[in-house]
Amino acid sequence: MMGLLMFSLGCSVEFRKLWAHIRRPWGIAVGLLCQFGLMPLTAYLLAISFSLKPAQAIAVLVMGCCPGGTISNIFTFWVEGDMDLSITMTTCSTVAALGMMPLCLYLYTLSWNLEQNLTIPYQNIGITLVCLTIPVAFGIYVNYRWPKQSKIILQIGAIVGGVLLLVVAVAGVVLAKGSWNSDITLLTISFIFPLIGHVTGFLLALLTHQSWQRCRTISLETGAQNIQMCVTMLQLSFTAKQLVQMLSFPLAYGLFQLLDGFLIVAAYKMYKRRLKNEHRKKDTGCAEGCHKKKSTSLKETGAFLEVNEVAVTPGPSVPMDCHTAFESTSHISSSTYWS
Repeated sequence: MMGLLMFSLGCSVEFRKLWAHIRRPWGIAVGLLCQFGLMPLTAYLLAISFSLKPAQAIAVLVMGCCPGGTISNIFTFWVEGDMDLSITMTTCSTVAALGMMPLCLYLYTLSWNLEQNLTIPYQNIGITLVCLTIPVAFGIYVNYRWPKQSKIILQIGAIVGGVLLLVVAVAGVVLAKGSWNSDITLLTISFIFPLIGHVTGFLLALLTHQSWQRCRTISLETGAQNIQMCVTMLQLSFTAKQLVQMLSFPLAYGLFQLLDGFLIVAAYKMYKRRLKNEHRKKDTGCAEGCHKKKSTSLKETGAFLEVNEVAVTPGPSVPMDCHTAFESTSHISSSTYWS
C-alpha cells in the first residue's frame, strides 16, 4: 500500500523541478541539517532533562537519529507544500542514514557507557529506499507522459493515503493500549518531541530565507520520523525483556506525529479558507466601489452635457434664410469699417 501511495504522490513530481533541487540543494541541505542535527540533539536533551532510564533514553535517541518517514510526503501534499523537495528530502535522508545514524548514535552515547551494541538495520534502510525510489520514478514517468491521467491518479492516491493513515492510527491505538498507563514521562516526550521537530524545522527554514512553501515542507519532514526503522533497530539490538520498556515509545510517537500532522493540515486549511474569504470581501468591496464611482461619473457627465446644451441653446432657434444672413453680415462689416 505504501508503494502504491508513493507511486501516486510521484505523479505530482516534475523531473525539471526535481533536477533543480539536486543541482542547487539548499533546501535539501537545510532539511538534512534539521534531520541529523536538530532531531538527535533534541532527543539527547529530552532524555537528559527528563532523567530517563537507560533503555528509555536509548529508544528516544534512536528515534531522533532515524531518517524522515514517508508519512511526511502525504501531509506535505495536503498542505500544498513542495512535493519535489519533500520526496527528495525523504530519499536523501534515507541514504544519509547509512552513515549518519551510526555516527550520531556513537557521538551521543559516548557518555552513557552502553553495554549493548546497537545494530543498524541496513537491510531495512535498503528496503525503504527501494519502496520509495522505484514507485516515485514510475510516477514521475507517468506525469511526464500522461499529465491529465496523473492528476486523477494523484487525487485517488490522496484519498488512499488518508484511509491508510486512519488505519495506521487505529492500529497504533490498539497495539499501544497496554502502554498508555506505563510511564507518563515517556508519553509526554512522545507528544512534545514531534512538535519540537516541526517548530524548529520551520524556524530554521525561515532563518535560511526559504519560501513559505519550502518552510512548510521542511517542518513536516523534520517532525515525521521513520517509525518502522526505529522499531526494527530496537528489535535487532535488544532482548525481548528490554524491549518491554522501549517499544511503547515509538508506537506512541507514531500516533502523536499522526495527530500533529492532522492538526497542521486542519490549521492550514482554515487559514487558507480565511484568506479566500478576505479576498472575496475585498473583491466585492472593490466591485461595489467601482460601480458607485462609475455611476457618479455618469451622473456628472450627464449634468455637464445638460449645462452645455443650455449654454449653447438658450432659447428657441429662429430660422434664417441665406439672404438675410448675408445682409446682416455686410451691415456689421461696414459699421466696423467706418468706426
